[in-house]
Amino acid sequence: MRILAIETSCDETALSIIESTEDTSPISFAVLANNVLSQIEMHKEYGGVFPAVAKREHAKALVPLLRTTLNDAQLLNNLPTPTVMAESFTALFPQEPELLQALPECLTWQKPAIDAIAVTSGPGLEPALWVGINFAKALSTLWDLPLYPINHMEGHIYSSVLEKNDEGYMVPNISFPALALLISGGHTELIHIEKFGAYTKIGETRDDAIGEAFDKVARLLGLEYPGGPKISKLAAEARAENLINDRVPTLPRPMIHSGDLHFSFSGIKTAVLYLTQKLGDLTIEDKKGIAREFENSVTEVLISKCKRALQETNAQTLIIGGGVSANTYIREHIQTLCDELGVHAYIPERHLSTDNALMIGITALLKIKNGVQASAPETIRANGGLSLETH
Repeated sequence: MRILAIETSCDETALSIIESTEDTSPISFAVLANNVLSQIEMHKEYGGVFPAVAKREHAKALVPLLRTTLNDAQLLNNLPTPTVMAESFTALFPQEPELLQALPECLTWQKPAIDAIAVTSGPGLEPALWVGINFAKALSTLWDLPLYPINHMEGHIYSSVLEKNDEGYMVPNISFPALALLISGGHTELIHIEKFGAYTKIGETRDDAIGEAFDKVARLLGLEYPGGPKISKLAAEARAENLINDRVPTLPRPMIHSGDLHFSFSGIKTAVLYLTQKLGDLTIEDKKGIAREFENSVTEVLISKCKRALQETNAQTLIIGGGVSANTYIREHIQTLCDELGVHAYIPERHLSTDNALMIGITALLKIKNGVQASAPETIRANGGLSLETH
């Protein structure tokens, strides 16, 4: 079973091809190709991801990246005579002229030895999602392959549990019920997982996502986008230096005593805003002190909510996923919490915490192994607010 996966939910254009050769448990697979093109440099001037730019760059990048991905997997072979582009193809791209212009190159290739296509259908930026979906629909039609729409956040869950083996990776037999903490630029959620495909959202942010808060605080400190890694670097330096800065007070821990599993991060951002206005010109010591206190605050809230959720649900597994799961301080404290409670922690490899297509491919593979049928291409639509919760 070979799966081509496509991910365009935000500012990374990503393609992957995975291969599962045996119907074994736990499921193992090889990564034949895995490529990601980041648009971060293009979005820096906006201080965040600009949807129109993301959409345009996905459209320009997909065909060249597919060529590279097929070549990496040794699946790229040219046809002696190119296929004629059908009108049904052009009808898929009324809003993506750059993609339509590049698409004829795909008609010069032989159908690759692939069994299915998977594509992110949400959540994310809808203009960006549509580019990937329409591209996947065209390839599905051209190569007569089944198409699987994948929830981006579900992908983050299963990329976080992957373990390396001789074949490449394996999906371990997870002890259900499990708890997932999904933290990114657009999400802060606690998900109760009864079994594969059965999810209940038991906690979420009431305002800003944690990654959004990191970026907003970084801007207040005069740090360049993306701000999360820069905040963490300054915070780590403050801890290593045992920095004492009386100008930086203790910041609030929003909703830490709310008695529920929900989050709020807009208040701490506002507290940092007022603090920076009060301090005026910030020294490097001020920036380090604020970064450390901010990271301490949000981490304490995350740990408090995870502890409560684990105790309330009796889950014996905690999975952390999403871009913010790359944060070293948060990772360390999640592991410490799980060690204290005797809970198994799944923390992703850093390169799998950010958006990638490998996570879309493995989720599709799990769906196929669990008997989920492919979707008719015409029924697949972009849904920027797609929920992971199932009923």
